[in-house]
Amino acid sequence: MDLRQLPALNAIKAFEAAARHESFSRAADELFVTHGAVSHQIRALEAELGVSLFARDGKRVRLTETGRRYATHVRSALMALADATREIRAGDRERRLVVSMLSSFAARWVTPRVGSFIEAHPQWDLELLSTNALTDFARDDVDVAIRFGFGKYSGLHSELLLEEIFFPACAPDFNGGKLPQTPADLAKVPLLRSDDELWRPWFDAAGLTDWPEPKRGVLYQDSSNLLQAAIDGQGVALTRRSLAMPEIAAGRLVRLFDVDGPSPWQYYFICTPQMLETARVKAFHDWVFEEVGRFKQLFDQACELRPAASADLSANALHVTP
Repeated sequence: MDLRQLPALNAIKAFEAAARHESFSRAADELFVTHGAVSHQIRALEAELGVSLFARDGKRVRLTETGRRYATHVRSALMALADATREIRAGDRERRLVVSMLSSFAARWVTPRVGSFIEAHPQWDLELLSTNALTDFARDDVDVAIRFGFGKYSGLHSELLLEEIFFPACAPDFNGGKLPQTPADLAKVPLLRSDDELWRPWFDAAGLTDWPEPKRGVLYQDSSNLLQAAIDGQGVALTRRSLAMPEIAAGRLVRLFDVDGPSPWQYYFICTPQMLETARVKAFHDWVFEEVGRFKQLFDQACELRPAASADLSANALHVTP
């Protein structure tokens, strides 16, 4: 076989991702390229093969029967290539523990705590992969993923790690220390916005059923930046419990009211069934679930105390020795 006759690898990768998602846009997000680049690669591949791999219906695409058969073979070939690559790298791979998670969760929740895991398990080299892209365990060099989603991950071990809730919070000296006393008082203050934390479900939980989603002010794309804006006194943010806990415990943020907003997503511990049996993944699993248990206890304590008194909890919350 003349390997020079094979299509370009980038076109094959674009086709595999688009076939798996049946979406050029989602494939582009996964591959960190533009929608136009994926569309161009696939059209070039179709022209080279002389067949239609996708049927187009406006902005929607679906695999043709030929495309579906080709996708099966392409995915098998790419997985074989990935396996061969992993085997070559296996010299030091058993010492590495690669954990993928959202950037905000890595920065605000895992990083302040992970020192205790590293001290307890010096035999493994921990790599924290901070990314908002979904992990494909058949393709990516990842052992464990912590994902903020619905928990339905076919063929994978998926275990609920942490239930999430949303609530408003602000700096203790926001508005000169005159903080909102009731949910209705939020009409008088700036509400900080982000794509991940939407106010409408919390408004419903607070009985403000006729309040629309805020449309004015800065829109923060990253939850960590949203939290920092609240700490800096820019307004009231709708925060995630997992990210706001250390700031509440340290007195840098104050939780407003006693109303929890529902979250359609939760944090899940995800890996392949095979990786769950390895010593390094078992150790990380036990450590992170133990940390979640401690986190829940500290959060309950922090929310019961006044901001000044709750600062005493910050060292325990972050595993820092005063």
